[in-house]
Amino acid sequence: MTTVREPEPVHQADPPDDDLVLDVRDLRMRYGTTDVLHGVSFTARRGEVLALLGPNGAGKTTTIEILEGFRLRSAGAVRVLGADPGRAGEIWRARVGVVLQSWRDHGKWRVRELLAHLGSFYAAYSTDRIRRPWEVDELLAAVGLTEQAGRRVRQLSGGQRRRLDVAVGIVGRPELLFLDEPTVGFDPAARREFHDLVHRLADLDDTTILLTTHDLDEAEKLADRILILAGGRIIADGSADQLARQVAGEAEVRWSIDGDRFVHATADATRFVRELFRQHGDAVDDLEVRRTSLEDTYMAMVYEQETGAAGGAAVRALEESGR
Repeated sequence: MTTVREPEPVHQADPPDDDLVLDVRDLRMRYGTTDVLHGVSFTARRGEVLALLGPNGAGKTTTIEILEGFRLRSAGAVRVLGADPGRAGEIWRARVGVVLQSWRDHGKWRVRELLAHLGSFYAAYSTDRIRRPWEVDELLAAVGLTEQAGRRVRQLSGGQRRRLDVAVGIVGRPELLFLDEPTVGFDPAARREFHDLVHRLADLDDTTILLTTHDLDEAEKLADRILILAGGRIIADGSADQLARQVAGEAEVRWSIDGDRFVHATADATRFVRELFRQHGDAVDDLEVRRTSLEDTYMAMVYEQETGAAGGAAVRALEESGR
């Protein structure tokens, strides 16, 4: 008698997720006998702005270089715009923009000529799938270099040169943009204009942006999500508010009554302040509510990673040490 087996169900692969721009799973990197990355995992979707924070030596540069395709990983799975960056070709690279901390080019180039020349390379790849590069005048206006369009690169100030760095990185209208300390050398007005440009790229162009910065205020203003990398591991992933709640759930309320100062820690500052005014009314003076800042959160999480102190204990230890 012949036994007929039921056919096993066919498991089809999940369809590709076009909105998933970065997909990093268990990324590891070893130099000789030294492990630099210990299983880094995170994702980023189209139009999302991520800030990668971490102390020197945490592995930020190594992580970014692997994602950009400039360095081969030791282990783990990495997909960037649906491809392995270590094997991706020219068309993939045309979809990625990079703004380094600094770069060198011939100082005799004029700003407009340089951007037009670089844009012509991207135009050759433009298809229904690949975006067309910026129009030069539009790009110059976007980065605030319209008045410097005819100047030679060597004639630019430090801040103007940094704006040109940004223009070079986005000239191809990338789907994914890496920004390494993008506003170094910017004055406050230029920094604010650049922040507006980042929001425009993310909101209108649907550009995914991964930036590294030591400016925590900048990270909080720009990023939808913040990744904290310490000791080769992602130790936090979330918005600034979400990360703050992970570290310490209490806010500190300070006030004075008739010249006497008072301090109280509470998990619900709004309710406490309401009750304070209900009881004391106009006698309450110099009211201040101090919630955990991104700087507090960052320092506490790095401190916890290095010492093993947890949450609020880490915050208190940092406050007592004066950071």
